Amino acid sequence: MDKESLRAWNEQIITEFRANGGKVGGNFEGAQLLLLHTIGAKSGKERIAPLVTLPDGDRLFIFGSKAGEPTHPDWYHNLLANPAASIEYGTETYPVRAVEITGAERDAIYERQCERFPGFRDYQAKTTRMIPVIALERIPS
Repeated sequence: MDKESLRAWNEQIITEFRANGGKVGGNFEGAQLLLLHTIGAKSGKERIAPLVTLPDGDRLFIFGSKAGEPTHPDWYHNLLANPAASIEYGTETYPVRAVEITGAERDAIYERQCERFPGFRDYQAKTTRMIPVIALERIPS
């Protein structure tokens, strides 16, 4: 999917998410989504990415799958450059800090996501890169 098509698709998901208190249908029916707000690593502009999340206690995990493409998603590079971000989750908006999960913990979390959504296993099989797992930790206000 080219960048313009992806942008339009994301905008539809964002609109539906906001209109329905964090719920969307279609391919994401029943999945827990969040809207990740980052600052562009190169542009310095705010970027918003709708992402499937795996809630785990006080952390929310996101996955840089990019549907198995050979490169990491832009939001991943943005978080490396500036791990302070914010999210819309359900009807709440709050600040988070992004922490990359590695090693055995990463593998276990990714496997849990694959069990919930088998497409994530396909994404990893399609690419030679290790799909990043990021924990979003709420920053107390």
